[in-house]
Formats: sequence, structure tokens, C-alpha cells
Amino acid sequence: MPFIATHPARVYAVAAASLALVVHYVPDLPSALVLGLVGAVLGLGETVQRAEDRKTSRAGEGDA
Repeated sequence: MPFIATHPARVYAVAAASLALVVHYVPDLPSALVLGLVGAVLGLGETVQRAEDRKTSRAGEGDA
């Protein structure tokens, strides 16, 4: 499996931290651009949560 599919939470954490660093070191970015990136990161967080939920569900299927 690709790294992204195996570790989506790690990829999400790097994306969120990268956004924070960019905003900190490039204060002249337009706020609309920053808000768009924040929205994208939040949407990615929902995707990561669903992927982790699927992995948890599959892990529990063997117990029944």
C-alpha cells in the first residue's frame, strides 16, 4: 500500500503544520488565500478521519 493510504493522519499533520509555517513566515499572503487553504486542510481532516474509521472497522471484523 502507498504511504498516504497507510498513514493518512501523518500526512494530514504535515500539511497542517506546513500551512502554519507558511502563514507565519509569509505574512503578506492574502487572507482569502489563507482561508481557502485552511478550508482545504479541514476537508482533508474529514477524509483522514473516515480512512482511519474504515481501518478501525476492518480491524474489528476479525474479532467477531
